[in-house]
Amino acid sequence: MSSLNPSTEKSINLFHCLNELNDHSLVQEVQTYLSKGSDHRLSGGWLSPAQWSALVFVLLNSAEELDDFVLNKYHPSEECLLRMLPVVKASRKAVLCVCNLTEKCCAALASALNSSSLKELNLSNNKLQDLGVKLLSAGLISSHCKLEKLCSYVSPFNFRMCGCSITKESCETLASVLSSENSNLKELNLGSSELQDAGLKMLSAGLENPHCKLETLRLGNCKITEEGCASLASALKSNPSHLKELDLNWNNPGDSGVKQLSDLLEDPRCNLEILQLGYCSITEKGCVSLASALKSNTSSQLRELNLNLNNPRQSGVKVLSELLEDPHCNLETL
Repeated sequence: MSSLNPSTEKSINLFHCLNELNDHSLVQEVQTYLSKGSDHRLSGGWLSPAQWSALVFVLLNSAEELDDFVLNKYHPSEECLLRMLPVVKASRKAVLCVCNLTEKCCAALASALNSSSLKELNLSNNKLQDLGVKLLSAGLISSHCKLEKLCSYVSPFNFRMCGCSITKESCETLASVLSSENSNLKELNLGSSELQDAGLKMLSAGLENPHCKLETLRLGNCKITEEGCASLASALKSNPSHLKELDLNWNNPGDSGVKQLSDLLEDPRCNLEILQLGYCSITEKGCVSLASALKSNTSSQLRELNLNLNNPRQSGVKVLSELLEDPHCNLETL
């Protein structure tokens, strides 16, 4: 059977037939493997094509509801991902991080998004590159795509992990996705990518589009400065109601960039609830801008403001302390 190398879909149909004939041999082999637990990951050549299909068949027909699919549990490779695509499509969340994936698998993933139940996709710490994002976008703009969360975060603290190699070029592609009326994306994590100000300017074109539904945007450690903050603030002033959480930790907006964001916070239409500005080269001047904005906008929704690892000095701390004492201030965490 393995020499015929049938497709996964055809093999699954065959297993249905074998089940009706009470031939459960291959399925039992796979169930024995699964019963060993997650410490027994598959090696690339350990399963024949028929056994791969049997594994998919068992997972799809499990009594347990498919919730989280974790590729690393089986084998961190593109071969395993392609074999397991029917399971990915049937899952609510797919965790594909640190799995040696490249742009080669993105077209297949895009096709899967076109007819899947996926709500969340984590592609962190793979080498997708800009071409991979472009290929994936074809699925993201499909009217049948249900994906709400997309993560391509690269950990800045684990240098053994390869990056997703995403640059500013991907931002134009993602802006088109956010601008699509078919897109359901509510959370986008591009942390530790080489986006820079030029990339954020491109992405902002999508954020200001009335079709954009994004609620959470994570851009930590993306080499963003005052210029990028100006583009972002301008976009969110044009379309301020959708974004609720913004993560700009480990960038370099400085006081001037914070002033741009403070002007946004003054807008009563702004619905930001969480703003992360840790390690952003902010001094007491930036603290004054933030405090002034939040005092002037008594309807502000902001309840969490992170200013860790900045340099507010005693005068900046005093301004922020006085802000918390203001009965009109809705901040809960500072």
